[in-house]
Amino acid sequence: MGTLGQEHTTKLEVETGLREELARADRVLSGIVPVLSHMLTAPGVQLVSEETCARIRGMLEDLASQLLGAAGISGSDEAARAHIDALRQFLSAESAILSHLYALAMEWHFSEQLESVGGIDPVLSPLLQELIAADHPELAELAMKTMVAQSRFVQTQRRMQLVLSELPAELFSLVVRQTVVFIREAPGELSLAGVQALKHTYDEGETRLGLLARLVKAMNQGAIAALDLDHSGFAFFASALGILTEQPRELAILSCSDNQGARLALGLRAAGIDAQVLERQFTILGILQRPPSDIQNLSIANASAILRDSGKSR
Repeated sequence: MGTLGQEHTTKLEVETGLREELARADRVLSGIVPVLSHMLTAPGVQLVSEETCARIRGMLEDLASQLLGAAGISGSDEAARAHIDALRQFLSAESAILSHLYALAMEWHFSEQLESVGGIDPVLSPLLQELIAADHPELAELAMKTMVAQSRFVQTQRRMQLVLSELPAELFSLVVRQTVVFIREAPGELSLAGVQALKHTYDEGETRLGLLARLVKAMNQGAIAALDLDHSGFAFFASALGILTEQPRELAILSCSDNQGARLALGLRAAGIDAQVLERQFTILGILQRPPSDIQNLSIANASAILRDSGKSR
């Protein structure tokens, strides 16, 4: 079990052990994108689950199809397929895109797992239901829009697809820029204007991730309630954990993996979660690596500092 399994440790030993575990977890994360790049070009090599690779490949293909649709290419003839495959491979060379799609694939994996094992609805969690029924009209409307966006995410993930306009702003701009580069180098009559025009209809605040972030922030101090998985659901949990600990949401998602227990323990402690509730989240997620028995002795400030130090080293 390593450091996370030790008992009756001192405060200093808890911090030292968590720092060491987090450094090991960082090394694991640093290898993910190279592995994905290899598997997307060499299918059949079992380094990441084939299901995860297939989902990422499907999302890339769907994004390429939408982008080329804006450029004037549609249909499923041989020429269209060749363009879509070429753009999919072109986009897969961008590590930021692969990292985001991997995080979405893992989010769906955890959501399915929680629904299967714990009966946690991936669309309408108890917390989201409460917010939809809130007396505050603006909060209720925001919660309703979030539910609709989450439902759309679930439907597209079941088809291994991703709506282009659901990308975060930086990634949306990146894929549009890369598609413009691709079109300029590709043979045939493709419309640059059609792709560039996509930027005029994009609104990050109305994306699923934008809505989740707005909802977490609208809850103010009550947002800590979203860190109870069986009450909030995974999507809400991941957004709240990222915002409350000032981590990228993608990293908050990956912290729920079995080899990232130190990161999850530190994140939950940094958000102010006590040991008993923290332990329950590990149990719900089925994480075998357990948090230190004396995690309560680690202050919120020190947990936050360890996470910040890890971020600086990446």
